[in-house]
Amino acid sequence: MKYVLYLGFLALLISCNDGNLSIETIDFDSVDPQTCESTVTTESTIFFKINDDEALILTLQSGILNNEVSEGEIESTVPGQSQLVYRIFSDQVSNDYFCDAVPPIEPMVTEEIVAESGSVFVSTIAVDTVTFEHTIRLDNISFITGTDERITDLSVNEFGIVTTSSQ
Repeated sequence: MKYVLYLGFLALLISCNDGNLSIETIDFDSVDPQTCESTVTTESTIFFKINDDEALILTLQSGILNNEVSEGEIESTVPGQSQLVYRIFSDQVSNDYFCDAVPPIEPMVTEEIVAESGSVFVSTIAVDTVTFEHTIRLDNISFITGTDERITDLSVNEFGIVTTSSQ
């Protein structure tokens, strides 16, 4: 009987999870994009979305935002022209982390995953004669963790809308 209990206990130890972080879903669709600049301009390239202790950081290629109506969508490849990074923090993060001249020590980044492939699409419409609305969309983004695990549910297709002005 002791032998059976020992085998059962050993099987239980072997099957236990070692606590590795497993990312199943990245969901930022309900979060608006932010930037550290007081006014978004056509020169703006860094946008981020914060969801409690997670952040999605998009660095657009220079010149993709224009104060003119686009003919369809303008594509920027990831990681070649633009970059998309997903970060998990040790605690809730705020825009101070991204916007302060010296980022705070806490929260700490516990995991950072850079997108290995995909595309960013930007389409621009005129709101009026001086205001332009840029819709940023992500497509076929592929995140692969440091342990070669692909993130299975990527709910960030619509990155968001940013507005610029020609004045």
